[in-house]
Amino acid sequence: MPHSYSISPGEGLIRPARQCPSPNQDERPAGCEPELLVLHGISLPPGRFGGPHIERLFTNSLDPDEHPYFREIHELRVSAHLLLRRDGSLVQFVPFARRAWHAGRSAFRGRDCCNDYSIGVELEGEDETPYSDAQYAVLPAVIRALFRAYPGLGPRLIAGHCDVAPGRKQDPGPAFDWLRLYDSLCPADKPSDPP
Repeated sequence: MPHSYSISPGEGLIRPARQCPSPNQDERPAGCEPELLVLHGISLPPGRFGGPHIERLFTNSLDPDEHPYFREIHELRVSAHLLLRRDGSLVQFVPFARRAWHAGRSAFRGRDCCNDYSIGVELEGEDETPYSDAQYAVLPAVIRALFRAYPGLGPRLIAGHCDVAPGRKQDPGPAFDWLRLYDSLCPADKPSDPP
């Protein structure tokens, strides 16, 4: 079944998606519009899927006593615009018109501070585990909606966190199938049936 999403560029919200506002956001610099899409991978605790922990991290409510790893990260102030769960559901934390704190120290094609001009999409997953069919079905539909809403975005302006922060980050990792994504965004022309 095809997925369809709509985005109001001024409001910066995607529908349908569950809204879970993060305090970890601010205004984009004057004149900065979305011109880059950064894909991330995240699981909390590492390697485990489901549960409320990603949302708690992005809303500064992660309990450091729930897991040893959480003691290391519970004070981080991070967010993303969207989280795409393994079941294909979407959670939005930051409107696209605002700056989410997702890329950290980063650069793309010689331009620093990717948070200023990018949209961050977290995929629930981890570097070595294949992402789900539901995610590969929903992600292209989300990306096409973003392309419609923000003309500065395009297929050549999609990067992994590993690309904008090499040596520091490796997500979405080798398990992410870039060719599958690109094939779904740019389907090959099919020959027409002969008359």
